[in-house]
Amino acid sequence: MKPNISICMPNYNFAQYVAEAVESVLKQSYTDFEFIIIDNCSTDNSADIIRQYAEKDARIRFCINDRNIGMVNNLNLCLQRADGNYIKYLLSDDLLASPRALEKMVAVLEADKEIALVATARNMINDRSDIRQVLSEYRGNDRYVGTDIIQDCLLEQKNKIGEPSVVMFRKKDAMRGFDGRYRQAVDLEMWFYLLEQGNFAYIDEPLCSFRSHPNQQTRTNIAQGVLSDEAFQLLEDYANKPYVNLSRIKREYMLYVPAYSVWKQYKKKQITLHNAFLKIKRHYNFFKFIMFYPVFKIVKFFKSTMQPRKR
Repeated sequence: MKPNISICMPNYNFAQYVAEAVESVLKQSYTDFEFIIIDNCSTDNSADIIRQYAEKDARIRFCINDRNIGMVNNLNLCLQRADGNYIKYLLSDDLLASPRALEKMVAVLEADKEIALVATARNMINDRSDIRQVLSEYRGNDRYVGTDIIQDCLLEQKNKIGEPSVVMFRKKDAMRGFDGRYRQAVDLEMWFYLLEQGNFAYIDEPLCSFRSHPNQQTRTNIAQGVLSDEAFQLLEDYANKPYVNLSRIKREYMLYVPAYSVWKQYKKKQITLHNAFLKIKRHYNFFKFIMFYPVFKIVKFFKSTMQPRKR
């Protein structure tokens, strides 16, 4: 019988966290789900740990890739193998923070067919699962126009929606899969793709936990400058869409932010001045960058962003 939710867990070398992640799924009050776990050729004992759970619970569909296909391809493989109406990713170093997480998220999607994506507040936890802070970008349990959320994230140059582990969406809307051109912003680009198809719902309750630890891919991507490169790519893909309706100064600010992030890399001695110059010049007029700098600092200080429209 077809499950209502497909929980998708790609894993690579997270043996120290994966048992806790799996347990957080098996404790859910909502039980109409399949649990797809695909290991991407881990070199630790992840497979042994996951296999023990799969032998005890028939809802777990576990497999190991023949070769390491990379993070984005493994995300997409999970999606391709999902049979549920709704997709809930849970990365194997994260957690569902409430036993009612699935119940509450699926209820939102089932109550309103125009909602394309639901996200929740999330706990930031460390490698010992201690809660360090609660992140909540949108206040209250509200509904928003999907394209307004895209514009809001573009203007702030920030993923205000959240990581893969804090969202749920309809499989039928996501058949394209995650865009392989991205590594760090691959989740945000997918959320944009979904929000072009419908509206956004937010649950202002930390139903999920996002783990910050030394081995996560995000730290490597930031160190390699992937974040700033993909910020330019995201603007190229979405900033000129007809629904991005910004004043001239706000649009200039939006385009300036990723260039300024490259400059900050130089100031922190992460890249040389020469490399910073070349990188900025590829995407932004360097003379204009110097001239706009004082305006940028003023706008940043006084900026009041467009509030997304509530539904």
